[in-house]
Amino acid sequence: MRFKAAGRVKTRAMPKLSMLTLAVGLLALAGCGSSSSSTTSSTTATTGAASTPATTASTPAAGAASSAVSLTANPEGQLKYNTTSLTAKAGSVAISLTNMSPVSHNVTIESSSGTVVGHTPTFQGGTKTVSVALKPGTYKFFCSVPGHRMAGMEGTLTVQ
Repeated sequence: MRFKAAGRVKTRAMPKLSMLTLAVGLLALAGCGSSSSSTTSSTTATTGAASTPATTASTPAAGAASSAVSLTANPEGQLKYNTTSLTAKAGSVAISLTNMSPVSHNVTIESSSGTVVGHTPTFQGGTKTVSVALKPGTYKFFCSVPGHRMAGMEGTLTVQ
């Protein structure tokens, strides 16, 4: 920094702490960028640098039926799925959530007793899949991001 005093130009050095703070701030901002890549996974999903396993209730017995169902988050950012009702066959059930919304979502499966039996990670952009072994019955699916379920982002999964 330069300033003129009585006909002379003086130079004042920026404090090192200020420069360090600026550098750390710029690095933090650079790390906050988002990625538009998507990942599909059956039992694990990558979120950032760490891999988080999706919860799986149990492994079905050999020869058990399996089914796959899909769910889509509202792409305009509304807190709702494309349906409030899903049906699957008992056994290994794969539930895929596509989220092209500007808001992060997940899908969580809960038994009639209120126990969470599986979930995808919370994510934005792409598709994540959770596979769970389910017996015949009625289950709830919902987004566990705070406030989303209460806003109506839930439905019923009927397993036959």
